[in-house]
Amino acid sequence: MFKKLKEEIDNIYKNDPAATNILEVLITYSGLHAILAYRFANKLLKWRVPFFPRFISFLARFFTGIEIHPGATIGKNFFIDHGMGVVIGETTIVGNNCLLYQGVTLGGTGKETGKRHPTLGNNVVVGSGAKVLGNINIGSNVRVGAGSVVITDVPSNSTVVGVPGKIVIRDGKKISNDLDHSDLPDPVLEAIKCLSEQVIEIRDIIKETCPAQQIQTPDCQVPKPKS
Repeated sequence: MFKKLKEEIDNIYKNDPAATNILEVLITYSGLHAILAYRFANKLLKWRVPFFPRFISFLARFFTGIEIHPGATIGKNFFIDHGMGVVIGETTIVGNNCLLYQGVTLGGTGKETGKRHPTLGNNVVVGSGAKVLGNINIGSNVRVGAGSVVITDVPSNSTVVGVPGKIVIRDGKKISNDLDHSDLPDPVLEAIKCLSEQVIEIRDIIKETCPAQQIQTPDCQVPKPKS
């Protein structure tokens, strides 16, 4: 037990330059408390102990603001920095040497049963407020930008940002010209464009089939997105 605790503390020193001494880490780091509670609850769950794994998870959430389901699978050297608002679902799988910041959700979409939460590879960093949702695979050495919403698979050695998540770097090469979020897809604008095209088609059909009636239809202009 003490060996595991030492590994967790050493990992905090490795990932957080603000850590100054062991006593501070033991008493004030909520991420450490949540991880230790998860490790214990996960063991009890594997031993088929009823009720107590979820009760321990509940207590950890109450005291730390971090919710980790005891059924999740989390590898070595896992670190939650700050941690408030982190949620990790039951069927989540997290590899080794992964780092999560505050407000991260590794959750489901509400549409699936069975394996319904994401799988993260090794050396994955998920930025503040990011949401990784559904039974998707996030490869190793992936960086998920703060505030991103990822709902599709991400290959290894990639950086993904935006809503929805968009790969901007892969294998060290930029895929997008920049990280400008205004360049992300706008579903409302796309729907307006589709409707406008249909109106134009209907207008042309009316003019061809009923030229004598001289039916007037307004020209449609698609609004440009605000800069």
